[in-house]
Amino acid sequence: MSLNELINIKYIIASLVYSILGIAVLFIAFWVIEKITPENLWKEILEKQNLALAIVFAAFIIAIAIIISSAIHS
Repeated sequence: MSLNELINIKYIIASLVYSILGIAVLFIAFWVIEKITPENLWKEILEKQNLALAIVFAAFIIAIAIIISSAIHS
């Protein structure tokens, strides 16, 4: 196997495009959740130190990231 076969530019570009697309979907999902919740999430987490909300929100972000990565992988 030559180095040219091992590192193919189209796979690198595809990886970058899918990464950017996945990050964009993650930010859009965050924005939607931020808009449908009654409180401001960052204010609630940072100023009021709501640990339970921080854990739930972290689980949401991890779940969305897993969904995005499995969609990109398949």
